[in-house]
Amino acid sequence: MEAVDQGSSVTTLELFFDLVFVFALTQVTAWMAAGEGAPTAQAVVRGVLIVTVLWWCWVGYAWLCNVVKADEGMVRLGLFVAMAIMFIAALTIPEAFVDLPGGLFGPAVFALCYFLVRAVHIGMFWLASDEDPQLRRQLLRFVWPMLWGTVVLLVASQTEGTVQTVLWVVALLGDYVGTQLGGTDWRLRSARHFAERHGLIIIVALGESIVSIGIGVVDLPISWPIVAGSILGLAAVAALWWAYFDVTALITERALAAAEGANQIRLARGGYSFLHLPMMVGVIMLALGLKKALGYIAGDDGHDLTDPIYGVSLIALYGGTVLYLLGHIGFKYYVAGQVSPARIGVVILVGLLVPVVWFTPALVTLAVLAVVLCGLIGFETHRFAEQRHAIRHEHG
Repeated sequence: MEAVDQGSSVTTLELFFDLVFVFALTQVTAWMAAGEGAPTAQAVVRGVLIVTVLWWCWVGYAWLCNVVKADEGMVRLGLFVAMAIMFIAALTIPEAFVDLPGGLFGPAVFALCYFLVRAVHIGMFWLASDEDPQLRRQLLRFVWPMLWGTVVLLVASQTEGTVQTVLWVVALLGDYVGTQLGGTDWRLRSARHFAERHGLIIIVALGESIVSIGIGVVDLPISWPIVAGSILGLAAVAALWWAYFDVTALITERALAAAEGANQIRLARGGYSFLHLPMMVGVIMLALGLKKALGYIAGDDGHDLTDPIYGVSLIALYGGTVLYLLGHIGFKYYVAGQVSPARIGVVILVGLLVPVVWFTPALVTLAVLAVVLCGLIGFETHRFAEQRHAIRHEHG
């Protein structure tokens, strides 16, 4: 196995690995949106739990491929095996909680895939730490919460209803909390690679939102409402991209690179592994809201332009945006120590707008969100023009 060096960037194999993750996110959004009418609160909660499981699988390989190069030696083979397992898990997402008639028992297959993809990760990390006793001890501490999570998830597959959902929460809490308490003896060989890796997965999630815009109207004839709704949805997603990548990604990467030792590991684990999760969940909820909003705007299922998007669909649209921004604000503060008052203000504003737009037409609801987000970006770009230029051209 070949070690990652400080200046390494993301490999094409890692991007290839993410294609399976893209499919899995698409499956989650489609599953939450399935059925007649608005999605249910239970479907959204369970969708969030599935995303949380998928995220923790992905995070493990992000750390692994920051230690040893993904496209060299046994790691390459390990990634292909993990991809195959993840793909099966993604296919099983519609049955992750409730088995469908015929075939294998879906919930158990999903839980088993989770166990296997984590086992491959541990096996690859064990080989990578062959000459690093400290990392091996850290890995052994990590195994116990991982086993807890996978075993409880397997138990959950044999239950149903509220008990099943609670067991999923217990499994994930044990895994996440155990990782948090398990120590800081991990290795971070390249801050650039680690930050770039997480930035790319945010792009993957935002891409799922764009896909959802198209899927919501793909079988309908093009119309002016569809054109307007698509542009507004794209504008909202573009504003979230800008919020992350314009300067925040640069500031946080440099702060991570400047940190050393255990502090660097804490920043990587807390800022990237943990605080990127609410951003991911927020984007998937936004994707669900956009899919439903475009369906309403396009006149699908008997709706017309006067129909409002309300209930769970509206909460997903606006609440997903709020969750993304909260994760983003926390990430920027945790890693770089910087507070974004304007973004905090927009979080509050979007939350307050929910009851205001509850009975407005879906197109107006989407327009309000797009205007608020684009207004935030416009304000910050003008207000902090000099600082923004200095950050973006610091090494130019």
